[in-house]
Amino acid sequence: MADLPDQLTLARNRDRESSRDVLIRRTLVALIGIVVLLGLLNAFGQRPSTSRAATSKAELEVYAPARVRGGLSYMARFTIRAHDELKNATLVLDPGWAEGITINTIEPPPLGEGSEDGRLVLELGHVPAGKRHVLFVHMQVNPTNVGRRSQDVELRDGHRTIATIDRTITVFS
Repeated sequence: MADLPDQLTLARNRDRESSRDVLIRRTLVALIGIVVLLGLLNAFGQRPSTSRAATSKAELEVYAPARVRGGLSYMARFTIRAHDELKNATLVLDPGWAEGITINTIEPPPLGEGSEDGRLVLELGHVPAGKRHVLFVHMQVNPTNVGRRSQDVELRDGHRTIATIDRTITVFS
C-alpha cells in the first residue's frame, strides 16, 4: 500500500475532525434552500397583482406583476369600465412600461400609438357607457434590466384625465 501524500492527514481528510468545514457546507446548503423557498413564496416576483382607480366617469384596472426577473415573459391586462360614455379613451403609460422591457404585442391593437414626454400613448377609441374595454400587453424583461421604476397609468377621455394608477415595478436580475 502506498504512503499518504505529505499534504494529506487522516485526521483532516478522512476523519474530518475540523467542524469548521462541516459548518461551512451546511451553511451554504441552507442559504441555497432559503433562496429557493423565497422564490416559491414569490419574493422575486412574477405573480400579478391588481391595481384599481375609480371615478364617477370610469374605472381603470391594471393586472400585472410588480416584481419581475430578467428574461421573464409576462402579460399586463388593462380593463376600462365606462360608467359614462368615453368618446376617445386613451391610456398613457409611464416610460417604466417599456424601459428595459420588450413589448411583444398589444391585443387588440390600439387605434393609434404615440409618445408624450417619453410616455406611451395608446388611443383606444369609443367605449360606450356601461361597457368595458380590455387591453392585453405581452412583454419580456430584458436580462440586463435591474432596478425600480415607475409604471404609472393614466386613463383619459381625449385630453381630460379620468383616472390614474400609481405603480412601481422592481426588476431582479
